[in-house]
Amino acid sequence: MTIRPARADEAAALVDFWGRAGENEARPADTEDAVRRLVARDPESLVVAERDGRIVGSLIVGWDGWRFHLYRLAVDPGARRSGVARALIAHAEERARDVGAGRIDAMVLEANGQGASFWEASGFRPQDEWRRWVRTGPYES
Repeated sequence: MTIRPARADEAAALVDFWGRAGENEARPADTEDAVRRLVARDPESLVVAERDGRIVGSLIVGWDGWRFHLYRLAVDPGARRSGVARALIAHAEERARDVGAGRIDAMVLEANGQGASFWEASGFRPQDEWRRWVRTGPYES
């Protein structure tokens, strides 16, 4: 298995992958254009796990210069429990060290029990003092 940055030309494959393997509730739909913009803005921010030339996992590894954020962790259903997610997290932690991040947070939907169990087993804990507040746009031009 290889962990590597996603490429802009993989946008359609990633949107399709997330439709099959990702948690798709309570958030806006993914678009190919959004994937391309993310990769153009920060080429290291979207990483994929690849096995036999096929994407089997993904993780957005966002660094805003202040905090380090992990989200859109997805693993192909046929590749779960084979170390894909752990390899993606290890890659993210290495990047966090490289940029000097003081902490890492992971975005996990409240109803995603399987995801919560994985993150807890990986050493993450919910932070009860904070709640995410969102405002939808249209912020795209």
